[in-house]
Amino acid sequence: MKTTIYIGTSLDGFIARNDGDIEWLVNYQNQEVDDSYQEFISKIDAIVIGRGTYEKVITFPSWFYEQKVYLLSSTIKQVPDHLKEKVTILSMPPIELLNYLANEGYSNIYVDGGKVIQGFLREDCIDEMIITRVPELIGSGIPLFGYLPNDLHFKHIRTEVFSNGLVKSHYVRDRK
Repeated sequence: MKTTIYIGTSLDGFIARNDGDIEWLVNYQNQEVDDSYQEFISKIDAIVIGRGTYEKVITFPSWFYEQKVYLLSSTIKQVPDHLKEKVTILSMPPIELLNYLANEGYSNIYVDGGKVIQGFLREDCIDEMIITRVPELIGSGIPLFGYLPNDLHFKHIRTEVFSNGLVKSHYVRDRK
């Protein structure tokens, strides 16, 4: 099983403003960026998100994800009827969740959302990180990274620069 982060961040390391606003990120969308995301998402079996990400994407005009979504939350108890087949709510630690997903037959997992990403990293449950830096400083917000009990070493695979100034870097966990 492979777990991957695919996320955009400001130059100062934030994935959203404190109120969850990502307009500064959305302003950089173009076909080149969309194609890159579509290439990534086409290889994904299932997606793991947290409450914050769920509460953001539920405000979009249509449901954002095509794959099965596992919502990690101890506070959300149900989803709207139109999402019942698409979203399963669970509350378990990352390792337990990954075992559950493996038993369900999933092999390529997209981990999305600040707190969920931080939790998976704390338990060393991330295999790849694809981080796109947006050429904006937003000063404060929700950080991509948080406390880690141990250092985690990643190997740089490649960096791609988009015509609109975004810089996407791909890293793979080096567990040597």
